Amino acid sequence: MSESLASAVLDQIAAQVGTPCFVYSSASILANYRAYAEAFGESPHTVCYAVKANSNLGVLRLLADAGSGFDIVSGGELFRVLKAGGSASKTVFSGVGKSAAEIEYALDNGIFGFNSESEAELVLINELAGRKKVKPRVALRVNPDVDAVTHPYISTGLRQHKFGIDIHEAEDVYARAMKLPNLALESVSCHIGSQILDPGSIHEAIGKMLALVDRLRSRGLSISHLDLGGGLGVAYKPGDEAPSIREFIGRMRTQTAGHGLHLMIEPGRSIVAEAGTLLTRVMARKRNGDKEFVIVDAAMNDLIRPALYQAYHEIERVDRTADRPNIVADIVGPVCETGDFLARDREIPDVKAGELVAVRNVGAYGFAMSSNYNSRPRAAEVLVNEDGATFRIVRRREQYDDLILGE
Repeated sequence: MSESLASAVLDQIAAQVGTPCFVYSSASILANYRAYAEAFGESPHTVCYAVKANSNLGVLRLLADAGSGFDIVSGGELFRVLKAGGSASKTVFSGVGKSAAEIEYALDNGIFGFNSESEAELVLINELAGRKKVKPRVALRVNPDVDAVTHPYISTGLRQHKFGIDIHEAEDVYARAMKLPNLALESVSCHIGSQILDPGSIHEAIGKMLALVDRLRSRGLSISHLDLGGGLGVAYKPGDEAPSIREFIGRMRTQTAGHGLHLMIEPGRSIVAEAGTLLTRVMARKRNGDKEFVIVDAAMNDLIRPALYQAYHEIERVDRTADRPNIVADIVGPVCETGDFLARDREIPDVKAGELVAVRNVGAYGFAMSSNYNSRPRAAEVLVNEDGATFRIVRRREQYDDLILGE
């Protein structure tokens, strides 16, 4: 978010919508999506936004209107894409375990294809497709045994991970799958992890995948699509340097040139993370011995990444007009857990009770991973329009009655 957006809009949003509140910049989301789409130029490609990063209908609709495809990992995400006006024919269904009901739902809506991660799932898709007399496009998700050099929870490309099929077994699996009459085996897929700041590991995986494509074609398979997943990281910490989207895609185009492939990518974090701010208000200051605490009204149920991933998010005082010294404090929420923190031992500008604080780069895996823990209603979500001055509520704040729906 730009400096002007923070100073001009966040106070207004807090006054009208309340806190805690997730605020997303349309301009930032669209700029990142367009960086991917434009970098491909005339090369055959599909940019499939990874819905799991942020599945708000307002965000999905914004991307659908811009021409984006979608990468889903559940039937519920397909439901959201369709409700947002997204195209099923530009949607790919990934994930390590898809139920029969989810597969049927996807087949009924004519999705582009499946990224399958086991032979058992290939058999299931074949059986369900046969009943419906359709022949869906299916890619085997291959595990290329490449280290993404990222947090172990979001690394997916090594053979000890649950994802994909070992690249050394992939050819034999494809050979057996050729006997399944209701599958169109036209694609190969891989995804090695998330929050990758050095894309060298992705390019290493691309090299392995291209060699596999050549071997599969020599066996008589007409491989026309290569899905290379997502994974580009963003600069969460001072000193981090995010990879250039345009340079990354440019190298990908060079690397795959001459192979006659339609390239598919599945970015999520790199499109929406930096577009998001968690707006929260200071409730109180507290000191235990030498330890300083800033208690805010956002908590781990709103943003679990610091507790779950030891993730770092920049935290700023919204009103910067007053020049105050910095303090070192833990920024914590009201949830009854020692693990309820947004930052520990963080040097931040001095803040007082009642003042607004902005937690940056939360557009990905922020609200999407939030919960009602401690019976806390989930936060509102707001989308700031491209003009940077106007906004709309794209998810209302939950009320107490919402907490017991279905009980």
